[in-house]
Amino acid sequence: MVFGQAVVVGGAGEVGRLFRRSLAGAGVAVRCVDVAAPVGGEVVAGDVRCPGPEAVAVLARADVVVLAVPEPVALEAVRPLAAVMRPGAVLADTLSVKSRIAERLREQAPAVPWVGLNPMFAPSLGWAGRPVAAVTVSGGPGVRALVELVAGFGARVVEMSAAEHDALTAAQQAATHAAVLAFGLALGELSVDVGALRASAPPPHLVLLALAARIASGTPEVYFDIQAANPGAQAAREAVGRGLERVGRAVAGGEAGFEELFAEVRSVLGAQGPELAEVCARLFDRLR
Repeated sequence: MVFGQAVVVGGAGEVGRLFRRSLAGAGVAVRCVDVAAPVGGEVVAGDVRCPGPEAVAVLARADVVVLAVPEPVALEAVRPLAAVMRPGAVLADTLSVKSRIAERLREQAPAVPWVGLNPMFAPSLGWAGRPVAAVTVSGGPGVRALVELVAGFGARVVEMSAAEHDALTAAQQAATHAAVLAFGLALGELSVDVGALRASAPPPHLVLLALAARIASGTPEVYFDIQAANPGAQAAREAVGRGLERVGRAVAGGEAGFEELFAEVRSVLGAQGPELAEVCARLFDRLR
């Protein structure tokens, strides 16, 4: 299936712009519907939750509609979009949580082909070699064509269920970001000079400093959405907290307890451990 026309809803945002550029680069005619001020001739000002006549006309002609909007907007947009999209047109979202949008689509738009796409990277990094989670609830040739098109952008598409997606991202994003932010807060509490830390930092510490700087320089709303929206995020944060407490207890218990802790972590990593250790070694080598 070849897409002739696409609409990116929320195309003025970073993720929306990524899809706009990529779809246009693939030869698809791209329009944008956004509540923000128009940024070009292809932009239609409008709210997808209650689209006006111009937005409806644009959406009705689309072969694929990409929702690059916050979750509350996407959930409210399902019913009006199902009413205006032509039969066979594909609906895609870029939400960081998939279970609620999947349930809403099953209830309100079961006939609309849908795929949830979650680029697992900052849009500024580009697609090449980077993972994109893909969740399909209502498939079809259009959905498969869109997934293949994203793979053609250079992304590494990983297909999974909505429940699996949310469980994985609770660990990949919510737990990771919380741990890094907590590390940054700990530096402040310890009142240490970051310049001095960086000058003599061993590789693991330098990587954590860089991660803290990367996250802190990002958009708070994006990171808040990950922490607040994912149904498993609180449990993930609590698990990080319990992990720190266990490290403290292992230290108090002596060297034997610390050896048991290391053995448990190695067991968790399993067969992936040696390869991941090699990834880390290559990363550290690049830091020199």
